[in-house]
Parts: sequence; C-alpha cells; structure tokens
Amino acid sequence: MLAVPTLSARAIDQTHTLSSDDLRALNGQLQALEEKTGTQVVILMLPSTAPEDIAAYAYRVASDWKIGRRDIGDGVLVVVAKNDRQMRIEVARTLEGAIPDLAAARIIDEHMVPHFRSGDYAGGLSAAIAQMSARISGEALPAPTHQSTATNDDMDWRSLAMFLFFGVTLVGPVVRSLLGRFLGGVAMGGGTGLL
Repeated sequence: MLAVPTLSARAIDQTHTLSSDDLRALNGQLQALEEKTGTQVVILMLPSTAPEDIAAYAYRVASDWKIGRRDIGDGVLVVVAKNDRQMRIEVARTLEGAIPDLAAARIIDEHMVPHFRSGDYAGGLSAAIAQMSARISGEALPAPTHQSTATNDDMDWRSLAMFLFFGVTLVGPVVRSLLGRFLGGVAMGGGTGLL
C-alpha cells in the first residue's frame, strides 16, 4: 500500500512536473481561497496510486491529513495520478452541496483534462481551483478566523510590560514595608530603571 506523504504545502508535486513558479502561483491561489472563505483546498500530484484505486487512496489521504476546519468539515483534496491519467476531487461533507460528485467530474473533464492533454498541468489545476472557488464562495460558510500577526518582538515587549506592571504593583508595597517608605521607593525606582 502506498504511503501517505507529509502534508507540507497546499500544492504538492511528487512528479516534478510543475516548476517552482507554478507551485508558488498555485499555493498563492489556494491561500487566497482559504483566506477568503476559510475552506482549505490541497493538491497532491503523484506518479501513481497503484495498486490502490485513486478514490480509495484519495479518501485515505484526506482522512489522514484532516483537510479543512475541524468543526466545519470544509476541506477539498485534489489528487492527480499523472502516470495513471487519473484525477480525483475528494470533498468533505459540508461542501458536498457546493461540489457534488457530478460537479467534481465536470471540473475534471472540462477544465483539468483539456489542459493536461496539452501538457499544461499548472493551467489545468489553476482552472480547477477557479471553478471550485466560484462554487465554494456561494456557500454560507462560517467566516474564516485570522491568526494574530503579532511578532516575537511584540510578545517580548508585552511580557516585559506585564512583568513591570505586576512587579511594581505587587512587589512594591512589600519592599516598602521591609525597607521603609523612602528606601523602598529608591529600591523600586532603581530596580525598574535597571530593567
């Protein structure tokens, strides 16, 4: 049985068919879709799924990778077995209305296959993403949640500010009671200045 690869990007090409520019463009297109709708779409190109059927393999990969938001079930996996000339769009339950089996088959037949026949794999995948994006955008899905973009430097400054606040508020009265009002104030001021 063929091993499930590591999920390392939104577009993965194990056949070395796509150029680095192609992969960058496809990953950007998939990232834009995810940022707009919250839906995660991943593409996997590999030479063959043999001896396993592509549908069974795609289901196994999708189950292992757990594509999409956990509580929503809005992931899509596109598998291209290049040497087998087989393609599969595996859709999570929430998107089965937007991309039913018939629509997935039409996307493959009308948008992927014609490009693939002329050797334009990037064009076929891009066209498929565009078709799926149009269908997904029409769905009433929960809005995507955006991660905080705070940098490590921001977090360091926040940690220091919190430390100083609690240090002055909590430790200050203790130091003043031990050293007296004047010496306690001098020690806290000097300590804060040193920090």
